[in-house]
Amino acid sequence: MTDKKILRIVPIGGLGEVGKNMTLYEYGNDILMVDAGIMFPENDMIGIDYIIPDYEDYLKDKKHRVRGIIFTHGHEDHIGAIQHILEEINAPIYATKLTRGLVEVKLNRYGLTHKADLHTIKAGDRVQIGSFTVDFFHVCHSIPDAVGLGIDSPAGLVVHTGDYKFDHTPVDNWPTDYAKLAEFAERGVMALLADSTNATEPGWTQSERVIDDALDEVFEKAEGRILVATFASLISRMQQVANAAERHGRKIAFTGRSMVDNMNMARELGYVDFPERLVISLEKSLSMPDNQVVLMATGSQGEPRSIMGRLASGTNRKFDLRESDTIVLSSHTIPGNEESVYRTINNLFRRGAEVVYESIAPVHVSGHASQEEMKLLLHLVRPQHLIPMHGELRMLKQHARLAEEVGMPKDKIAVVENGQVIEFVDGELQLRERIPGGYIFVDGSGVGSVDRSIVQERESLGQDGIMVVNVVVSKDNGHLKSKPEILTRGFMLPAELDPIMDGLNSQIQQTVDKSNGNLYNEVLRSVKSYLYQETKRNPFIFVTINQV
Repeated sequence: MTDKKILRIVPIGGLGEVGKNMTLYEYGNDILMVDAGIMFPENDMIGIDYIIPDYEDYLKDKKHRVRGIIFTHGHEDHIGAIQHILEEINAPIYATKLTRGLVEVKLNRYGLTHKADLHTIKAGDRVQIGSFTVDFFHVCHSIPDAVGLGIDSPAGLVVHTGDYKFDHTPVDNWPTDYAKLAEFAERGVMALLADSTNATEPGWTQSERVIDDALDEVFEKAEGRILVATFASLISRMQQVANAAERHGRKIAFTGRSMVDNMNMARELGYVDFPERLVISLEKSLSMPDNQVVLMATGSQGEPRSIMGRLASGTNRKFDLRESDTIVLSSHTIPGNEESVYRTINNLFRRGAEVVYESIAPVHVSGHASQEEMKLLLHLVRPQHLIPMHGELRMLKQHARLAEEVGMPKDKIAVVENGQVIEFVDGELQLRERIPGGYIFVDGSGVGSVDRSIVQERESLGQDGIMVVNVVVSKDNGHLKSKPEILTRGFMLPAELDPIMDGLNSQIQQTVDKSNGNLYNEVLRSVKSYLYQETKRNPFIFVTINQV
C-alpha cells in the first residue's frame, strides 16, 4: 500500500483581483513559491503606497520548507514584494536574465542584494527544486524574457502560464513556445493555471508591432516635446520609443529613478540597443529645442507621486509642462485605477498639454491573451483540470465559461479566490480549507502596521470628517460640569451645524445623566446615532471624558 500522492496549490494573491500575484505549490515537505508581486491601492485606501500578498499566516511555521522562489517575469505585480519576502524567507531565487536584472535593481535600492541567492535561468531550462522538476518555456508578454512553467511532481504535471499572449509578430521576434505546450499535452497535464486578465475581451490581442505605426503618427504631428509615460519595467516600450525618436530626428532622455535604473540595466544586458548619440541627459534635453526631444517617464497609472502625476498637479521640481507638449500614456489602465488615470489626463489637458492614450489611439496593446488565444491554449495543452488565475472574479468566471465552450467538463474547472487551498489527491481535484488571503498594506516605511480598520477610518475621515467631543463631569455626582466642547473638521459648514448643536448638547446631557458607568461608549454611541439621524453622515467621532 503506497501513500497518496498529494499536491497542494495555495493561491495567496492574484485570484479575485488584478495584481500581487503569488502562488504556492506544496508537495511533501517542499514548497515552491511562484511570483511575489504588489498591487496598487484602491481609491479609498488613503495613504497606502502599495499592497503585498498576505503570505505570513500560511507560511509562518513553514518558511524553512520553501525550496525556491520563481519569477515568471519582471513586472511589479510579479516581483514588487521581493524585498519584503527576503526579510523572512531565505530561499534560492530563479529568474531569466532580464527579470533577474530588474530584481537586482530593486534589491540594490533597499540594500538587500547580499541577502538574495539569485540563479539565472533561460527558457528551455529544466531545474530540480526540491520535489519539483520545473520546465521553463518562453511566453510572449509586454516585457521581454517572460516564461511560463511546467511544474512536475510525483503527483502530476501542472502548467502555470504566468502572463502570456500569442503574438505571432512580437517586437523581439520570439513567439510563445507552442511546441513546448504541445509536448506538455503529450506528457499529460493534470492541471492548467492560466492567465485570465483578458477573459472578457473577444478575439485576439493585437501584436506589439501596431504601436510602432501609432508612435510614428504621434511623432509626425507633435510640434513640441513628446513625453511618453509607461511602466518603468516595460523594457520593450523603451526600445520602440527610442526607435521612433531616431526615425523622426529626436533625442531621448529618461527621467525618474526607476525608469533610469531599469533602462541602464536593460542596456547593459543587451535587451535594448540605443546608439550613444541618441540618449541624452534630462538636463540637456531641457535646453534643446522642443521639437528635438522625447522624454520617457513613469506615471501612466496616475500615481500622484510619479513624474506624470506631479506634472499634472504642477508640482514637479525639475521641469514643468509646456503648452506645446504632447503626452503619450503608453499602458493599459489597471482595473481600479480608472479614476486616478482620468483625473490625471484631465489635469494634463487643463494645463495645456495634448494627451494621447489607449482609448483614442493604439499607443498601447495588452500583454495578455484574449478569448480566442485562451481557447487555443486549452486545445494545445489539453489539461484534465483548469484553475483560472490572474484576474478579478468576473474574469475568472468568464475564463471558466470559455473552457466549457471548448468542451471541458464543468466539474473539472475550479474558480477560486485567494486563500482557497486546492489539493490534487492521486490526480483528483479537491477543495480544502480557506486561509486568509487578504492584504498587507505598505504605508511609507511601515509594513503591516496599517490594517483594514485603519484604512476604513481614513476613508471615514475623508468622506465625513471628524468630530471631537470633550465632556467634563463632576467627580462627586457624575453630572456635567459645563457645556460639552465640540470641535469639527471636514464635517459640515458652521451654518449647517448650528441648527443641530442644541439638540446634540441635549443628547449628551441626557446620556451623562442616565449613564450606567461606561460613559465613554455611551456618549460615543449617542452622538453617532444622533448625527446620523439628523444629517445622514458618519464622521469619525473622538470622545474625551474628564472628571474634575
